[in-house]
Amino acid sequence: MADLTIFEELKADHDKHRKMLAELGETQGDSEERRKLFEALRKELQAHAAAEEESLYSTMLGNPDLRDEARHSVSEHKEIDDYLGELFEIDMGSSAWLMKFKDLRHRYLHHIDEEEEDMFPSAEKALSAQTEKKLAATFEERKPKELAAAEKELPGDARE
Repeated sequence: MADLTIFEELKADHDKHRKMLAELGETQGDSEERRKLFEALRKELQAHAAAEEESLYSTMLGNPDLRDEARHSVSEHKEIDDYLGELFEIDMGSSAWLMKFKDLRHRYLHHIDEEEEDMFPSAEKALSAQTEKKLAATFEERKPKELAAAEKELPGDARE
């Protein structure tokens, strides 16, 4: 992914997440497929959020013009992590799991649409091309480490 900007890196991840959500939404009951897809999605979303916060958001928080948008997105990451934690603890074959998954999918799609349509354009105007590439390199470095951490760290309330 060399020479991509942070926004191109994040958009590629978002596209992957949209696909994963669609695949998971097509699964039935407490199946092995649903378990595997959910676990992959959980790790991916946790790692993405952490790497995004460590790269783009940390820079945005230092800019008074971008700070509010970054704070808003960080709070949405927490909300999504809480949804993942709740899903982790609900019987995957139940209607409650499916309803909670649909809520998660709706909130996450809203979150990434908001980032791509509002936050990224604002940040793109404020950040230099050099900074955008540096942030992409930071994201690329952090994401595999965060994926490894997500192997061990449960989401939301499931941590307790």
